[in-house]
Amino acid sequence: MIHIRNLCKRFGEKEVLRGVDLDIVRGKTTTIFGVSGGGKSTIIKHIIGLLTPDRGEIVVDGVKLVDQQSLYTIRRKVGFLFQSGALFDSMSVKQNVEFPLIEHTKLTAAERDKKIVKALEIVGLKPREVMQLFPHELSGGMRKRAGLARTIILDPQAVLYDEPTSGLDPITSDRISQMILRLQSELGVTSVLISHDIKESFKCSDYIAMLFEGKIVEYGDADTI
Repeated sequence: MIHIRNLCKRFGEKEVLRGVDLDIVRGKTTTIFGVSGGGKSTIIKHIIGLLTPDRGEIVVDGVKLVDQQSLYTIRRKVGFLFQSGALFDSMSVKQNVEFPLIEHTKLTAAERDKKIVKALEIVGLKPREVMQLFPHELSGGMRKRAGLARTIILDPQAVLYDEPTSGLDPITSDRISQMILRLQSELGVTSVLISHDIKESFKCSDYIAMLFEGKIVEYGDADTI
């Protein structure tokens, strides 16, 4: 699904990525582990064009990231769940989840409502109870799930998760892991996780990549790793 070759990135004097090679298998979950500040989030931000590589090549579902048009195409295929959920504070849950549909589709209000309800149910939220709530009225886990509902509303082929269980209690973390598995099994979503939570991540990972000193130093299926 995603091919990364010789990805290099420097911020000032600090060389963060020093030639990352990584293949993300379609329909599977791959987790990238590494030390804090080691470049894990930098990798996935390159995949959707939030950062531009100094050198290297990124291909997503056959589309090479080279210009604005390819970036637009890739962003329609790939969803991104930020660490905090990144909900718009001034919008209700419904408005947050609906936002991509208004921006990128010509669906009617009734058609949008159907997709919103379905997305919220998939991530384990009760539409009638949460749609009119605002982000400050949600728990941390609910914000993550509302953010995930917005991420999947356009039916992406892949979802990138930046620390999906960060700051959550063990029970909520387990629910997030179960949701990632559900998206994979029911929708065939390809997932890429950035995580420090080794125990939780192994529950939902098919493949593991270890990032160290700017390179992938070990990669394999979860059992082997």
